[in-house]
Amino acid sequence: MPITGSTGHRHGFLARHLLLPAFALTAASLLLMAGNGDQWLADLIFRAEGGQWALRDAWWTSHALHRGGKHLSTFAAGLVLLALLRACIDRRWKPLRRPLLYLLLAVGLSTGIVALLKSWTQMDCPWDLQRYGGLRPFIGLFQSRPAALGHAACFPAGHASAGYGWVALYFFALRLRPQWRWPALAAALAAGLVFGISQQLRGAHFLSHDLWSLMISWTVAALLYLAMFPPAQAGATSAGGRA
Repeated sequence: MPITGSTGHRHGFLARHLLLPAFALTAASLLLMAGNGDQWLADLIFRAEGGQWALRDAWWTSHALHRGGKHLSTFAAGLVLLALLRACIDRRWKPLRRPLLYLLLAVGLSTGIVALLKSWTQMDCPWDLQRYGGLRPFIGLFQSRPAALGHAACFPAGHASAGYGWVALYFFALRLRPQWRWPALAAALAAGLVFGISQQLRGAHFLSHDLWSLMISWTVAALLYLAMFPPAQAGATSAGGRA
């Protein structure tokens, strides 16, 4: 029996917005983590910086993009919160209440989950590894970590999630102005890329760390969109601009 109506829309949404991205990101992750793509890229950066992480404490990487990027993302979240408060008070802004709440929750959950996973996965930063002048051997994601090595918290990439968490803007725009969804997604991806690359140049993360932050952020945003905007509503909204 063919799938129709809201069920058909839900299945189509899941295929386009969850299954296909998850497949692509998982394949890339396997190439980087199991195929040693992480080390290959980090080796190139390390050699280009003269066999050291010369940009680790550079002003533009450690202050402008690392600290400044965190402040910028927090400031943006504050603006969304203020807009949500305005929408709760001003009846003219009432149609924005649920989309703004969605955006705030999606960004908060994405960055929160990444931060929680960082404390559980116990993976080292490149700058801590013997391969790059550090003291610790490389321990893979699914390998047992000796207690003597101490605590590590470098996977997934927390700073990149400050940019990638805003991929929820794609779904925010999909709900309100579908024609803006691609520029909104491009802006979020650009922020995540800039934040992530700056940390790779410092030796703070491998590329796969950033990729997982993107995967988590996108999955949270897509699932939360489905939860907050049922298929019938989402289907009606996207009728004027297919996702």
